Amino acid sequence: MALYALAPRAKSRDELFKQLLKRGIDREIANSVLDSLELQGLLNDLEFAKLWSESRQRSKKLSKRVIAGELRGKGVSQDVINEVIESIDDETEYHQAFLLAQRKYNSIRHLDPEVIYRRISGLLARKGYGHGICAKIMRELTDGN
Repeated sequence: MALYALAPRAKSRDELFKQLLKRGIDREIANSVLDSLELQGLLNDLEFAKLWSESRQRSKKLSKRVIAGELRGKGVSQDVINEVIESIDDETEYHQAFLLAQRKYNSIRHLDPEVIYRRISGLLARKGYGHGICAKIMRELTDGN
């Protein structure tokens, strides 16, 4: 059953543990099964966290802060989260935020500058980016205009 739960997408140990408990599996048996999967290399929270982080950065353009929160919510240990977050280059994170803002800017550039700033700031804030990044991106976007 644990292998079937892994099939649709990779999961953290904690997610699988909760899923097994929900299906009525005893805690000790669930832990034993998960230990066995880890020994076989079929369950690895570090690999899961790396894949999750890359996917969320690429598809949703989320910040390190939001990705860390999502991993925490999935029961990944803080040590693993720290390792994954430290592996994300600040320049890469900035580039993702810039691409997101640029796409939005291109669709609203005809609006009042104050409205543009508010909309892009809101978008970046929802993705977890701070005010400093937003201000820098807005300067870059509006320099040529």
